Amino acid sequence: MGLVIYLNGEFVDEEEAKISVFDHGVLYGDGVFEGIRAYNGRVFRLSEHIDRLYESAKSVLLDIGMTKGEMAEALLGTLRRNNLSDAYIRLVVTRGKGDLGLDPRNCERPSVFIIAAQIQLYPEELYAKGLEVVTVPTRRNIVEGVNPRIKSLNYLNNVMAKIEANLAGVSEAILLNSEGYVTECTGDNIFIVKHGELITPPPFLGILEGVTRNSILEIAQEMGYPVAEKVFTRHDVFVADECFLSGTAAELVPVVKVDGRMIGENGRPGEISRALIKKFREMANNEGAEI
Repeated sequence: MGLVIYLNGEFVDEEEAKISVFDHGVLYGDGVFEGIRAYNGRVFRLSEHIDRLYESAKSVLLDIGMTKGEMAEALLGTLRRNNLSDAYIRLVVTRGKGDLGLDPRNCERPSVFIIAAQIQLYPEELYAKGLEVVTVPTRRNIVEGVNPRIKSLNYLNNVMAKIEANLAGVSEAILLNSEGYVTECTGDNIFIVKHGELITPPPFLGILEGVTRNSILEIAQEMGYPVAEKVFTRHDVFVADECFLSGTAAELVPVVKVDGRMIGENGRPGEISRALIKKFREMANNEGAEI
């Protein structure tokens, strides 16, 4: 027996979890998804993730066909069936089976599936030593096109940037928008610290409004650090005192070099980054919906 997958109202073995080749999620990337974490028998910020899923679906006129409560119970049920108390959960809603045309009206009902497994985006030593990242030529999708605030299955923009990071021999890439402002990385939000203030790009600039990002903003304020959502450029990153990335899979990981420039004075994770990592992990292990 492999993993147990939730698929359209049923729990099935992973070998039996199949969707049609005519599903528009496969043919066109037409669908939405969420990545969610469970820690110590609790699902972190479950309601926030469910809300974002339904907001993404509403923006692309995708009727999920389940209430938020039903979706949450399906997710918790998937964790229980797999006996997981610590997990990464991928919740996916596609447009469903249709024809070879683009028209979503030809898809009768969506496909919903939930995978619960393990994930480690970065090795643990990088949280102590920090990442090196680069800025890549691929620009972030413009908000008038595929708005990055929609967590859609169409992730080719991110994939192209990830390929460029791979070619540069680093783990992550910073994407700029069409005006040259820093937006986010391929799978993470970005923060800089300058004179004790945490700064992160505002959602309107072309970012996914991360659940972990918002949690860190809350934690920082509780710890007494000033925070701001402001536009900034590569120059601001180069001269920052600290830099770190945040995301559901990554949690919070420090950045110590960007485009060959050392961040801070010694090229090591900064004091505020380290304090936030500690506080976030304490909160994640003690907060959330019980499995």
